[in-house]
Amino acid sequence: MRLDFIPLDKLVVSKTNMRYGKKAPDVSDILPTIRSRGVIQPVIVRPNCAPEGFEIIAGSRRFHAASIVADERRAGGEEAEPLPCAILDEGDDAAAIEASLIENMARLDADEVTQWETFTRLVRQGRSVADISTTFGLPDLTIRRVLALGNLLSRIRTMYARGEIDRNTVRQLTLASKSQQKAWLALADDADAYLPTGHQLKAWLFGGASIGTTHALFDVAASGLAIVTDLFGEDAYFADADSFWIAQDAAIEEKRAALIAEGWADVVIVPVPEHFSTWEYERAGKRKGGRVYLDIRSNGEVIVHEGFITVKEARRIAKGEPGTDRKPVRPEVTATMQTYIDLHRHAAVRAALTGHTGTALRLMVAHAIAGSTLWNIKTEPQTTRNEGVAESVETCRAEADFDERRRAVLDVLGFSREEPSVTGGSIEGVDGDDLTAIFRRLLDLPDALVFEVIAIVVGETLASGSAAVEAVGLQIGVDMTRYWEADDAFFELIRDRQVLERIMAEVAGETVAAANAGEKTKTMKRIVRDHLAGENGRAKREHWVPRWMAFPPKAYTTRGGVGTVAAHARAVAATLPDDEPDPTAPDAAGSVVPPSADVEPVRLAA
Repeated sequence: MRLDFIPLDKLVVSKTNMRYGKKAPDVSDILPTIRSRGVIQPVIVRPNCAPEGFEIIAGSRRFHAASIVADERRAGGEEAEPLPCAILDEGDDAAAIEASLIENMARLDADEVTQWETFTRLVRQGRSVADISTTFGLPDLTIRRVLALGNLLSRIRTMYARGEIDRNTVRQLTLASKSQQKAWLALADDADAYLPTGHQLKAWLFGGASIGTTHALFDVAASGLAIVTDLFGEDAYFADADSFWIAQDAAIEEKRAALIAEGWADVVIVPVPEHFSTWEYERAGKRKGGRVYLDIRSNGEVIVHEGFITVKEARRIAKGEPGTDRKPVRPEVTATMQTYIDLHRHAAVRAALTGHTGTALRLMVAHAIAGSTLWNIKTEPQTTRNEGVAESVETCRAEADFDERRRAVLDVLGFSREEPSVTGGSIEGVDGDDLTAIFRRLLDLPDALVFEVIAIVVGETLASGSAAVEAVGLQIGVDMTRYWEADDAFFELIRDRQVLERIMAEVAGETVAAANAGEKTKTMKRIVRDHLAGENGRAKREHWVPRWMAFPPKAYTTRGGVGTVAAHARAVAATLPDDEPDPTAPDAAGSVVPPSADVEPVRLAA
């Protein structure tokens, strides 16, 4: 690199410059300084094809500001000053891209979409993830996450660059297929539709997705599987997802065998929830050992990527390393033989597992935490469009108590206490491949701690408003006065005058209720509030909860509408034993008691 002063008319902005674009950048912040003192820090340039010309790699904003000042001086009859430049060697494209990004990241924060565009150009120039990581002082994981933006549709990248969606949502969208991304964008365009974001988006992508008939690799009509269609007959779905996957798996194996027969070195099946990232692979034909990757999605879609090898393999071939010029060796077992082996080993393991119930219990919990293609585990999202209700639930004592126990369980499992949940494979960096690691961790825990983990897993997957909530609440005798107090959101939601009169009678007494029956609802609410708080001369009413919240719930009027689910739950709870202690119920110290008497209770650290 050498330094020189170059006239402005010999300079152009390079396309490798991170700020390159048809529209001139905003230079209002540096223009006053350049008017008064000129350009002090050299711009980085390299020779281009024009005679004595150079292109700017880093310093686009300084160049545009200097051009404005030069035009002003020419208008006043003065000569334009040349620009101080640091000249790179010819042909070093990757170095030019790095220089642009490094300098600009130090000046104006580059959004991740801009970083992706630049990192992608570096990969195409031959830079590895490790090289980029070393150059910019960023972790490999950060580089990989930025590169993963290449899996997104351009409109989603634009939304992210504009700040219309957050980083967590984008991270989940990088796992989505193109058809899933299009479906998500359709929800974004519908003002009345619920748009899943963040961890709710992950559940939307990988759990409970309807499987359309268009994704079947087999003959749908000949399969005899039950199909559900919409009223317009445009979309059709399989009524039984399990039956679909049996047929689809068989079709995938047939396709794999056919591709190998065509001469491909191998056919790799990429299972759910893994995904195929094109930037980690390079094109390679059959003669060069290229493989076919079958990328399987949770919605049944199978994306075929023909003729790829890993980037590492491509570099070894380019270097001519020993063994890279040999014809690829086919595996010693066929796809059908591998299926035969897998099924027999599976049958043996599950038969033996019936004699090891403790191991089976831990494996079940590991499935609930890490997820699997056969386990559709969802975390209760606790969603509401009412901000007051959301805030009320988030700040209530019950949520605080549960969150304290959840964080303790995360500690025991070796995860960050800041993870939003334990279940459904929603923990950062954890998926089905980590199931065995979680399983081994659970094997090391005593029964008491495993039961603590189960309590959190069940709590996170307990559906709000379900009969299960009512049945459990009745069975263990939940006391709502311990967890709930009337707040602003509760009073805001009371709109029925007759109900409010009965609440006032319940809290303040029949005499007060009768005397204020003709008052406005605002006044009646104030009376109830005063009694609950013991303010403004009102007698304090302790430990009150509305009838709706009790276990079992009751109505205030003869109109009903309360307890439809609870009625069924009471019937279920009535069949449950109430004369035997629950072996996993908390003891007086708040710990759980293991089922075997010879194991001491263990208390999780809060």
